Amino acid sequence: MSQGSDPCDSRVRATFRAMSIPAVFPAPGAPVFPPEHSASVPELLRYEDVAQDGRLMPIAMPSQLGGLWQHVLDLHPGSKGALAQGIIPILSRLTMHTGNAPIRVDRPVMSTSGFCLARDEEPGDPKRLFLLTWTETSGIGGRTGPPQPDGPATPAGRLFAEHTFTRPFATPDFRRVTQLKVEGFPEVPEHRYAAPDVMTACEAPAGARWRDELVEDPTPIIFSIDQTDSNQHVNSLVYVRMFIDAALRRVASVGEKTKLRTQAIDVAYRKPCFAGDQVRAHLRLFESDVGLGVAGFLAAPGDTKPRVCVRLQLTK
Repeated sequence: MSQGSDPCDSRVRATFRAMSIPAVFPAPGAPVFPPEHSASVPELLRYEDVAQDGRLMPIAMPSQLGGLWQHVLDLHPGSKGALAQGIIPILSRLTMHTGNAPIRVDRPVMSTSGFCLARDEEPGDPKRLFLLTWTETSGIGGRTGPPQPDGPATPAGRLFAEHTFTRPFATPDFRRVTQLKVEGFPEVPEHRYAAPDVMTACEAPAGARWRDELVEDPTPIIFSIDQTDSNQHVNSLVYVRMFIDAALRRVASVGEKTKLRTQAIDVAYRKPCFAGDQVRAHLRLFESDVGLGVAGFLAAPGDTKPRVCVRLQLTK
């Protein structure tokens, strides 16, 4: 796409096809994407991506963006130009929802994804630029087990991912990106995006009520090199897995049954952790018509400033 064009048509409100998956946590709807900014790609699941009853795990959804990166973003001249300047879209928020219908883990799923660029809504010059991505995944209905015919295509999950453009390997004074002076991307995107505050991922969803007060989990979380990635810090999904473990400990401590599955996850990233760091989970239970949930954050020992904020909707 030529210099100065905006890959996201903010005038169009149409979204992906309707999916029968309720939204617990808010996320912006997908716009209409130009063909060169979207992809529909078959993907393979891992056994850990699907629960024993066939329902897709929310934490499996980020990998479904792989087709968009491999077939669109990695080949896009704007992405290549930004990377050459050390500018990388770093994940800053994930909102994931999955359905209740079972799908087969031994059949490919179809993931449709797209992206657009955006600027913040601050008056005057933008302070942040974003890469926003969406994906929806459908699987083959049914469950793995004794031979049985494949079911129809079944909506399984959807995801919204907010990435903030930054220069992660530059000195602190030069990490912020407010312009994209590369061929293929607009210098400043026209589309405006009201990025929610990180702390909103610590809040109970609309219509829910708190069941208790914020409590610090007594079990420390210790990060090793095994939990890092090529961005030189702890991988984004490691925090979610650790928080789920702490959430189940919290649920068990109040006498609730723990035979539960995460149905939706909303996670916002404030400050990275590195190999050798320790954090503790701070958690609070909430309850709604959907069921029990947990919200809170991970912070360094003795620190009340979150590194990562997470909220989970649990279901039986």
